[in-house]
Amino acid sequence: MAATLVRTFVLYITVIISLRLMGKRQIGELQPGELVITILISECAAAPIQDLNRPVINGIMAILVLVILELLISAVALKWPVLRRLTDGHPVIIIRDGIIDQKALKNLRLSVNDLMEELRVQGYFFIQDIAFAIVETNGVLSVMLKPEKQTATAYMVNNVQPYVGMPCIVVNDGCYNKAGMSECGVNKDDIKKYLKNKRLKLKEVLLMTANEKKELIHIKKEAGI
Repeated sequence: MAATLVRTFVLYITVIISLRLMGKRQIGELQPGELVITILISECAAAPIQDLNRPVINGIMAILVLVILELLISAVALKWPVLRRLTDGHPVIIIRDGIIDQKALKNLRLSVNDLMEELRVQGYFFIQDIAFAIVETNGVLSVMLKPEKQTATAYMVNNVQPYVGMPCIVVNDGCYNKAGMSECGVNKDDIKKYLKNKRLKLKEVLLMTANEKKELIHIKKEAGI
């Protein structure tokens, strides 16, 4: 009994430290790769607790290897967006201007019942009120209502703005985002012209978005990032 208690305490502390090292994303918004790592860590921790013949150090070493692997993949993915897309996928638009994209729904293996249930949970009962619904890479459904269906804020009341659609990411951490560019009809020449006017280089841009009117907005990288 004493051995089991000690093993459980040691592995509990190890798992807590491991999750802290991997960051808050692993706790709140698990991506596919992160979910796999979390499951494997739980298995590595459970084995020595259940089998007293297995050395605790084996479980600890396995957990540390998984944490190091996750940290390395995350670091590489920051510099190579292609790797992030391979491990996590990309967001998928399933409702556009009140119309369900049935092909996208089929590719995601989601039924209409699943979609309607998730919409109702979020408080949306009428598909025709929705401008965009997007399944994020972590499986969460994001919804943007049509302008006339959105709750008015003080700013909206005093400053009526034309509808410009959903902002699309066209540059992400100094790299072109072809999916976002295609969605908003923006090409590399448009971005290069914008950067030239702003006296910026592509690698200096942390984030750039565009709307349906091809209006570009950017956030510059901080020095040393």
